[in-house]
Amino acid sequence: MSDVIVNKVAESGLVSLDLQDFLPAEGDLAVLDLKDFLFMGLILKEKDFRTALQSYDWTTFTGRKVAVFCSADAIIPAWAYMLVATYLEPIAALVFLGDPVALRKQLLLEAIAALPAAEYADKRVVVKGCGDAEVPPDAYLAITLKLRPVAKSIMYGEPCSTVPVFKRK
Repeated sequence: MSDVIVNKVAESGLVSLDLQDFLPAEGDLAVLDLKDFLFMGLILKEKDFRTALQSYDWTTFTGRKVAVFCSADAIIPAWAYMLVATYLEPIAALVFLGDPVALRKQLLLEAIAALPAAEYADKRVVVKGCGDAEVPPDAYLAITLKLRPVAKSIMYGEPCSTVPVFKRK
């Protein structure tokens, strides 16, 4: 009797795709909460706001993708975001209006959109479903829409235990 261990998963021809690999690195992201520039954390006073922006150390955003938002329930006029953009545009890699979760999701969806679908043509693809980082449902929808026209089949889970999602007839 042979003691050779055969990896049936490796021989199956499955291509594993982990959406966590498309998430942006934490060090690339930064947050600018406008609440910190408001009077009592609630009221935007133009002169004070401008002064606070001028004295702020913007270098922490150099080369980073910045989520600009206000965590306080305050009314922020459109010009305030424009003013913030004048400080961030020269140094930040990206300026995004929204909270950090929305920024991560947007970057993930952009990475999926940029994926060369042709590499998965006529392949049996398993989209991994478990991991350390949370992957939003939007990403699973986006990857399915991206791969369905080209893949032979799409499955969800781990190569040893999958849920069939799509199979070309």
